[in-house]
Amino acid sequence: MALWREGLLAQAVLAGRTSGYRHHPQLIRFRNETAPVAVIGSYLWAVHVEAVSRGYRFDGAKIEACAETVVIDVSRRQVDFEWRHLMAKLARRSPAWRQWNETATRRLHPLFRIVDGRIADWEASKPGFPDPELRQATARPRASTRA
Repeated sequence: MALWREGLLAQAVLAGRTSGYRHHPQLIRFRNETAPVAVIGSYLWAVHVEAVSRGYRFDGAKIEACAETVVIDVSRRQVDFEWRHLMAKLARRSPAWRQWNETATRRLHPLFRIVDGRIADWEASKPGFPDPELRQATARPRASTRA
């Protein structure tokens, strides 16, 4: 439910219809695309299809546009980071999720394709970046000062 609501809010932001939420870093993914509103629409459409298959009644008419074929590359380290972030959030909210976390399998949204790479700059630059292992994985190689 929250994913649907947040996606609709992101669509409104990208369409310029709201002043809130404009600076959320996750929107960078969509703003970098040629047709951001159509791309978020494609994202929402896949969420809608999954929700309907689970018996929810999301209103697909709220999706403004869809891109015909679009894939956004996302690094494996970014996916790992987001998964850990989600699992930590769920563990805080409901201890019962801890057991689920141990058996959960990840399915990536069909809009995204995993590629090699580091965590997105907009993620790794956050104050208090939480995971030392991931922080190390995002570090840029330092230029040598040797002559």
